[in-house]
Amino acid sequence: MNCSIQQSFDVLKAYCEKEDYKGWDPYDGLTSKTFNALPVLKNSRVARLAWIQFFKRSRYNFRKLVGIEKEYNSKGLALFLTGYCNLYKARKEPDHLEKINFLAQKLIALQNKSYSGSCWGYYFDWQARAFFQPAHTPTVVATSFVSDALLNAYDITGNRSLLDTAISSVDFVLKDLNRTYDEQGNFCFSYSPLDQTQVFNASLLGGRLLSRIYSYTQSPILKEEARKAMKFVCNHQQLNGAWAYGSLPYHNWIDNFHTGFNLECIYEYKKYTGDSSFAENVEKGFTYYINNFFCENGASKYYSNKLYPIDIHAPAQLIVTLARINKFTQYRILAEKVLHWTIRNMQDDEGYFYYQKKKRFSNKVPYMRWAQGWMFYSMSYYLLLKNQAQSHEHFHQFAGYTGV
Repeated sequence: MNCSIQQSFDVLKAYCEKEDYKGWDPYDGLTSKTFNALPVLKNSRVARLAWIQFFKRSRYNFRKLVGIEKEYNSKGLALFLTGYCNLYKARKEPDHLEKINFLAQKLIALQNKSYSGSCWGYYFDWQARAFFQPAHTPTVVATSFVSDALLNAYDITGNRSLLDTAISSVDFVLKDLNRTYDEQGNFCFSYSPLDQTQVFNASLLGGRLLSRIYSYTQSPILKEEARKAMKFVCNHQQLNGAWAYGSLPYHNWIDNFHTGFNLECIYEYKKYTGDSSFAENVEKGFTYYINNFFCENGASKYYSNKLYPIDIHAPAQLIVTLARINKFTQYRILAEKVLHWTIRNMQDDEGYFYYQKKKRFSNKVPYMRWAQGWMFYSMSYYLLLKNQAQSHEHFHQFAGYTGV
């Protein structure tokens, strides 16, 4: 497409609302009715992993042929919920408030009630290299995004049940997730209750959730445990400011959007607790992030050392990172360049965004959580900041402003 950022968002919003926020996911292969009808495949780790990867990597969408249906994804709904909260803060339109209430209640209904506190997972079985997770297994990633969104909705609506649900999620984080400790007593949260992995961004998301709940409850244990999670990951920061994805040998890559996750989590720990111990880690990490993942023409690199595949998650995360660590004004020119490149190269005329652009072709499957949810979430931050700047009559004074 070739249009303004506002026009791009409007057609994306219309598409997502038409689909009622339901869609396919890169990792939904194991919901296939065909696959589950064949025990020899269903019970094989290798077959599960290969089946998921086939649908994730294929440029063609065979999901209808094998009985994979569109569904609600809890993390995707959380992205939309925060997005509508941003839109409501910008314009306070009744329709936005209706969407906030709808999505918040849908998320409350989707929570897994089999653990110590409120928690959320994905609707599909998921086979990773390190472990297998049955459908609805709660994860720290999904739970942190949902709880963050519910708190955003609470701040707008004052609905106490949203706050109570979010506060309850700390029991899941503190009691149900496994931990890996270092010699100083700092630790890394596991991805879910069923694994022992050390995925840095996932653990930081758990720490940020604790710190945000601390800002509501002032419970000292939340700040203390959050700090230990922050310290563990900051101790694994490389000398150049980068972080690997995790600690395992096959987690040693450095990628765009997980670096953005790390930065916003560590920054917001300070925002919610007042502890500035890790400010230097944020600045060092941000310098690496901003200098290594974005091209002069606005394309967003997936890895620090190569361009392709260009994943829609990467440009989306840039806007979120800049917004949430308070660097949007300083890097507005880059933000707009990245958004315009993404709109021109990765948005369909129907309004949805493509999953990935590779060197020779694009994967145009319209994933709801991974692509539409993230771009909706990202662009809502852009529009909120634009509106706030206009309201304070500073918008045209932003460095290098050229219009949208």
